[in-house]
Amino acid sequence: MEQSTSVPAPTAITDRPVRWGLLAAGNIARALAEAIAAVDGGEVVAVAARDADRARAFAQEFSIPRSYGSYDEFLRDPEVDAVYISSTHPFHREQALASIAAGKHVLVEKPTTLTVRDTEEVFEAARAAGVLAMEAMWTRFQPIVLDVARRVREGEIGTVRSFHAAFPMPFEYDESHRLFDLANGGGALLDLGIYPVTLAHLLVGHPTHLHVLGARVETGADALVALQWMTEQGAVVQVLTDSRSQGSTETIVRGTEGSIVLHGQVNNPTSYTVRRGEEQETVEGDRRGYEHEVEEMHRCLREGLTESPLAPHADTVAIMTILESARRELGVRYPQEDAPLHTPEGG
Repeated sequence: MEQSTSVPAPTAITDRPVRWGLLAAGNIARALAEAIAAVDGGEVVAVAARDADRARAFAQEFSIPRSYGSYDEFLRDPEVDAVYISSTHPFHREQALASIAAGKHVLVEKPTTLTVRDTEEVFEAARAAGVLAMEAMWTRFQPIVLDVARRVREGEIGTVRSFHAAFPMPFEYDESHRLFDLANGGGALLDLGIYPVTLAHLLVGHPTHLHVLGARVETGADALVALQWMTEQGAVVQVLTDSRSQGSTETIVRGTEGSIVLHGQVNNPTSYTVRRGEEQETVEGDRRGYEHEVEEMHRCLREGLTESPLAPHADTVAIMTILESARRELGVRYPQEDAPLHTPEGG
């Protein structure tokens, strides 16, 4: 007789605000603290940083009751329901697993981890513990993006034939800068390219095969990456990201009966225009930054969910698969990876 595995039933938080803890006290944590304060249903009760003085100053700035100079002590705080992890990429896995082991729900800044395997490990641990785990890919929760996804899904531009998006953002080259430091998860693809790849995956679909071009800087980190793929439905996706150039970032989805252009940066569009023949409609949307992802966390926790239907674990893993495949093609390997990126010939 087979033994059934017991998964703890998640406990919905319905009778009080969600009590947040911030793991790391940088600029992104500051933005999330402001978002939590701006919406209903949550409050920040603790913040932790490796520097106790920095955590204390952050707590004073936002009137947070408790601060910690130790992550272990922070995770033992029984008042913390959900942890927002905003450290740099290589620390996400360890910190997410520690938070889950402590019984905390987790919102992990993108990318969830450096690799597909580690991302799967985090989500498997969360499911086993009965806690909510979600990637903080704020673009997925923006009403403009959700509305475009609905219109594409409902066939308003017919069958999608192509998608194009670019996300360039110039940084002065400095080998110690986070974006160029492989030991700190550097690379344009995971930091910038994840946004257009996520949008392409959401609106058009997963690759059946992938073509990659790119260039690396002296540290070995990717700085310029172009991806092209075909979906099972026959659409072509083209994505470009670059940490050294400037330029337009408008996104376009073309279909057999029309097109949709998203205006503004691909990670935070300002509006979109639908064109069908001679007809044209431009739509503005509710744009409140990180507040939308905070509201989704609160909704999921009220309903006792262990994953968000707006950011399913399977989608996060699939997108990491695209990014990791592209890295393999470019020969970009992080020192934290314990396996070679390329399989030897004949292996």
